[in-house]
Parts: sequence; C-alpha cells; structure tokens
Amino acid sequence: MIDYSAALAVAAIVRTGSFDKAARTLGVTPSAISQRVRLLEERLGAVLIERGNPCTATEKGAWLCRHVELVGMLETDLLERLPGLGDPLAGPVTLDIAVNADSLGTWFLPAAAAFTRTSKALLRIAVDDQDHTADWLRRGHVVAAVTSLEKPVAGCKVSPLGRLRYHATASPDFIARHFPDGVTAAALSRAPAITFNQKDGLQQDWAMKTLGATEPGPTHWLPSTQGFVEAALLGMGWGLNPTRLIADHLATGRLVELVPGATLDVTLHWQVSRLVSSRFPELTRAVLDAAKEALL
Repeated sequence: MIDYSAALAVAAIVRTGSFDKAARTLGVTPSAISQRVRLLEERLGAVLIERGNPCTATEKGAWLCRHVELVGMLETDLLERLPGLGDPLAGPVTLDIAVNADSLGTWFLPAAAAFTRTSKALLRIAVDDQDHTADWLRRGHVVAAVTSLEKPVAGCKVSPLGRLRYHATASPDFIARHFPDGVTAAALSRAPAITFNQKDGLQQDWAMKTLGATEPGPTHWLPSTQGFVEAALLGMGWGLNPTRLIADHLATGRLVELVPGATLDVTLHWQVSRLVSSRFPELTRAVLDAAKEALL
C-alpha cells in the first residue's frame, strides 16, 4: 500500500525546492515532512530527494512525483463526476513538459498561455535540446515534450508539429573581419561560432550541410536564445537563429546570412503521455494550433 502522505511530501519538496516550503504548502511542520520522507526512503531502500538548494528529485524520486501527479489527474476527473467525495488529495495538477529553448523562445509560450486560460492545471516547463527532450519522457521526468524524435516513446502519442527554420547569421562587421574572401570551410574553421551548450549541434550540422566542413571551429558558449541574437548583433560570432527571432534584423541589414538562402530546418514533434492526452486534450490542441501558426 502506497503511503500517500509521504509521497505527497516528496512531490511537494520537489515542487517547492525545500522541506520548509513543502511543510507550509501541506500545512504540517518541517520535522513531519522530514520524517515522512525518511521513513519512505528507508522502506524503499533508495534516496528520493537530492538535498540541496533547491532540493531536487533523484531518478526514483521523479517516478514517484510523476505518480502523484497522475493520481491528481485521476482524482480531478473523478471529483468532477462525484463532487461529494471531498477535496483532491494532491491539490492542483502540475504538468511537467520538456521543450527546446528555441521553441520556447519563439512559439511555445502562446500555446502554454492558451492552455492555462481554460485549464486549472499548472505547468512546469523544462528546457533541453530537441534531440534530448524525449529522454525526459523515457525517464518519467515529464509527461509531454517537444522533440525531434518521431518514433513514439512508450505510453505516448505523437503528433507532427512542423519545421523550425534556422539561418546562419552574423553582423556585417563580423563577416568583413572573418570572411574577406568569402565564406569557405577553411575560413569557417577559424571564425568563432556561438554555441548554446554541448548538446547543440546545429552550427556544425549547417557547416557540414552547406560547406562540407567536418571540423568544428572555435566557439563561444552562450545558453540563451535571445543571447544568441544579441551576440550575433554585437559581432561576437556566427550562429544559427530561428527565422522569427531575426527576420527584422535581416530585413534591416543588422544581420546577414553567411550563405544567402542556405537554411537549416529542424522537424519537431509533440509527444504526450496517453493519460495526459485523454485527460487534457486541450493542451495538445493548443500546442498544435500554435505550431501550425508558427512552423513550416
């Protein structure tokens, strides 16, 4: 039999980031929260909470938190039909979603906002590369993801979203300094790029596709979608940016394409847990509508 008071304590700690905040949320003392978690961890023989600032879930703790959220969904559905049963055990449902940074910075937030206007559910959005967000689904850390993976993760439904188009851009000054004789694979190997993080392979993919460049050149590391644009405008380096973020800069000439017309498209899909899909169909509708408006 699952000890739901302890499971709720674990979920509240992960949601709020601390034992004290979780205690206030559940209306109990911090010592009571600590005892519940300790007893559950001893019973399972596994650490569920990574103590720190903030506290985070271990892999097994994340699975427990996801179960609590799923119970909350089922309870909400049941109480709509049988309101006399009382209040939900888990409180408002929080849906964990993984999204790539460029989608979050261009088209996904309107979808999230449209969903929250008609739903009482809360959203917790995690950011990762589109080639890796499906891993969050596999590990049970999220219930839905914007991903480049077309094959459905176990227990999930997949819907195609469209293509997010990227342009390799830099400032005119940067082009003049680093490519006086034109953009070639050799020149690109010496010109500093801008890279989001170690998972970001877009710049290298574009270089290979467009110029046959096989060796990565020097790079600045900048984990910010808007920072990518600003860094390019300031002449720090060249990088791949979504059309929506740089269209105005291309039109005014503040940014220029390294190779005119040589774009890179990333195909995106929406993967969502079947339970969430059936319980919150409006979430998928909002995501598909926003993608239809923004993606190719």
